[in-house]
Amino acid sequence: MTTSFHPATLKTGHVGLSVTDLDRSLPFYARVFGFETLAEGKDDSRRWAFLGRDGEIVLALWQQSAEGFATASAGLHHLSFQVDTLDEIAATEATLRELDTEFVYDGVVAHAEGAASGGIFFKDPDGIRLELYVPTGAEGAPAPPGQEPTCGFF
Repeated sequence: MTTSFHPATLKTGHVGLSVTDLDRSLPFYARVFGFETLAEGKDDSRRWAFLGRDGEIVLALWQQSAEGFATASAGLHHLSFQVDTLDEIAATEATLRELDTEFVYDGVVAHAEGAASGGIFFKDPDGIRLELYVPTGAEGAPAPPGQEPTCGFF
């Protein structure tokens, strides 16, 4: 009989994303999410950056892709960040619009019909799908038609 050990405490450490142009991605993530660059590799052949807040790494960007995000390939579906209020989402949405960011849906949408959670869905400069959501407060927001969650097939 095989036994498995599961740590009592387990949380996501950070997420690593491959990007095509670090000089384009760094200012996007800094402006949209308020991330600071905590460390950076500037060797032209091996560019990378660790982004985060209060000294904790949240996101690692690796400049190693020749093409943008491919939804047809296995891997990351989308990256989601939670905030506390719809006001935070509204402020972020305004910033994204100033940056001419591509949105998946127009404005705040609920995760499903009648759901209390919801947010905005958009793409970074490489087309990586991102979500900013609140766990409650989106009860009045519309949900795209269909049975799957809003953050599903987009």
